[in-house]
Amino acid sequence: MKKSDADYNSSLKNICINNNIKLVSCESCTGGLLSFEITKIAGSSEYFDRGFITYSNASKCSILGVSDKTIQRYGAVSRQVAKEMAIGGLKNSDAQYSVSITGIAGPGSQGAKPVGLVWFGMANRYISVAKKRNFGPLGRNAVRDESCKHALNLLIEFIRSTIK
Repeated sequence: MKKSDADYNSSLKNICINNNIKLVSCESCTGGLLSFEITKIAGSSEYFDRGFITYSNASKCSILGVSDKTIQRYGAVSRQVAKEMAIGGLKNSDAQYSVSITGIAGPGSQGAKPVGLVWFGMANRYISVAKKRNFGPLGRNAVRDESCKHALNLLIEFIRSTIK
């Protein structure tokens, strides 16, 4: 049985409120959809500090502090950029936990990187991690939707594994 959006949001709300955690989201291919999902639930202002939509490479650099050299070397859809986005979100907010999404929603691929490839970054003040998922060519909107659900799940798991 798959968790519903409401279940993810309820779990996220509970873990954040019970641990006095503020969140920040840093999005590229989802274009604000993750922030929308987080703020669907009443009371999200208690734990959601802000969201950054950094769709272009230039905005990833200027707003989140992602290194242009990192983008040139690894591409915008990479482990390195996902981690730098998550770290940059923390540096530019009042949050204790950050989640980032960068990927290829489609319709076309980017060189050797296929449609549906998405990297997720999570960070707190002590650690940053990145995880990859290839959703395949589900279609642009489906990749974006699935990316948001996956990001919420990863964020909940990350917070649970790092709170003391």
